[in-house]
Amino acid sequence: MLTIAMAKGRILKEALELFSRAGIPVSDSLNEDSRKLVITMPEAGFSLFLAKPMDVPTYVEYGVADLGIVGKDVLLEQERDVYELLDLRISPCRMAVAGKPDWRPGLYPRVATKYPRIAEKYFKEKGQQVEVILLNGSVELAPIIGLADRIVDIVSTGQTLRENGLVELEPICTVTSRMIANRASYRLKSEPISALMNALSKVIGECVRR
Repeated sequence: MLTIAMAKGRILKEALELFSRAGIPVSDSLNEDSRKLVITMPEAGFSLFLAKPMDVPTYVEYGVADLGIVGKDVLLEQERDVYELLDLRISPCRMAVAGKPDWRPGLYPRVATKYPRIAEKYFKEKGQQVEVILLNGSVELAPIIGLADRIVDIVSTGQTLRENGLVELEPICTVTSRMIANRASYRLKSEPISALMNALSKVIGECVRR
């Protein structure tokens, strides 16, 4: 039995839909309104446990989960010691720099973000010196109240930016959900992991060719 860590919400819903299309019997195994954190799916050959997105790579790195499904943004930010096995091509969005429409470079630029490592690396590679401010809540508030002149955050439809008078200034990278594996599990449970990967890869390949 494999253990898979992932977050509730969009990633969970789309991952289960992908599993179902791959012939893995999980579609009726989970109630969206359930408060259970561990769901055993013997018919599928694995159990799920639900965690915060930022915690998924931690569970995988330390081996309490064999596999995890998590956004590329989290992997880039944390740089955990895990194998990145497969781009599932679900929950697509992008990492971007955003700010007010009239933004202009200032003398002391500050950038607010939930992703300080990504932001620091991005601006360093562009040769720009900025002060990165870590926020855990709604980073869109920072330019509105003057804490920072720009933000780095995930953008999907852009609606949240528009509702707060902000615009996307620069794209950083595309983000999709990835399957990751614990290094020891990948060796010791190679057969069931490979079977799962092959089933998912086939479905993903079919979707790409359409």
